Amino acid sequence: MKDIFIDDFQYVVDELLIRNKSILDSLTKFSESAARVNRSIIKSVTNCGCIRINAKKQEIPIDVSLKEAKKYLKTHVEGQLCENCRDLIEKEIGSTLFYLASICNTLDLNLYDIVLKEIERMKTLGEFNLR
Repeated sequence: MKDIFIDDFQYVVDELLIRNKSILDSLTKFSESAARVNRSIIKSVTNCGCIRINAKKQEIPIDVSLKEAKKYLKTHVEGQLCENCRDLIEKEIGSTLFYLASICNTLDLNLYDIVLKEIERMKTLGEFNLR
């Protein structure tokens, strides 16, 4: 059974995308929108200051299991996104999803099926899915 929500999203993208119908346009727009997500997060640090990045080498004791190692890893993010930064980042991620759905449409791929397959891969590999 297909998830109506994701299928509906993909259908709406197909209906709305007129100007950038070429796969080349979709690929470049996808890359550009992903870069805008990165830039929005960076601006949350450098312009707004609602979050900070305190990055250093991840230290994991050598005698812990993969499952235990997770508790030693940090995101390096301190603070919380303010409402303005959260809205902007969500908008940019939405654009990225739009162009991802556009690429799927152009290649006749179903985004929901891709998500299901990825979930199955993650479940199968479990903690050995080291991404």
